[in-house]
Amino acid sequence: MKTVVTALPYFRKQGEQIASALDGAFIPYRAGLFSELFQAADRIIAIMAIGIVIRGIAPLIHDKWTDPAVVVVSPDMQYAIPVLGGHHGGNDLAYMVQKTCGLTPVITTATEATGHEAVEVLAKREGLRVVNTRSTRKANASILTEKAGIYRIPGPGMVIAGSGVSFLVAEGRYSVGIGCRRGTSFEEIIGAIHAACEKAQINPDDIAIYASGALKSHESGLLEAVRTLNRNIIFLDPHDLNKETPPSESAASRFGLTGVAESAALAVSVRHHLILEKQIYGNVTIAIAE
Repeated sequence: MKTVVTALPYFRKQGEQIASALDGAFIPYRAGLFSELFQAADRIIAIMAIGIVIRGIAPLIHDKWTDPAVVVVSPDMQYAIPVLGGHHGGNDLAYMVQKTCGLTPVITTATEATGHEAVEVLAKREGLRVVNTRSTRKANASILTEKAGIYRIPGPGMVIAGSGVSFLVAEGRYSVGIGCRRGTSFEEIIGAIHAACEKAQINPDDIAIYASGALKSHESGLLEAVRTLNRNIIFLDPHDLNKETPPSESAASRFGLTGVAESAALAVSVRHHLILEKQIYGNVTIAIAE
């Protein structure tokens, strides 16, 4: 289900009206419904007091990148208020309700409320995704204070990104973390990538981004491998790598890191879920996340 509208019994007619206008489904509100909808819906509209909605969804909130957007419509059919996922479909949904049903959107995300464009909004407009999702809080704060710049790299290349830099790439489901020994050839790295993809049963064309630690940013074999694959690579500083908790022990602990391949793959993934824990192919270590 993409868009679901729910309402208390007194507001069923209004709920059905909005659902019809948005080509969504109407489901009468009942106890436990929000738990079901968080698993099945991308966008939720609730016609009821905002307190009911907040109490209902509070235990379910996990990650703004995967939670559904939630918009509360006031029972008098005057206002549409995004209460969850404003940058992730909530604001857009409120504007759609304005366009189709004439309600007034109440937008509270700081960037939009002050006339700025958030990282997530720019990504959606240009058909991109944010690979280092934890960066957006700092990046949006810089946008809000007009200190952030936007820099475009038109082709394959590398970026060494700090924790407040959001890195946007074309859509792709998977991220690959790479570790390698000094001087490893690009042929060996490409061979390891293909072997890992075969083991994970994924198409290399579905990889959006490669990632490694900043210590590897001068490895010519790694850079050439990514260029040959016509992809981009992001090099993460230790602070970003150490935010992750990889499942495998790593020799990188001697450098004060939780890991390289697994940590890098997780750091630039959307769902922060490893589909392939680190595999060692000669001098190369590969991990894949989605």
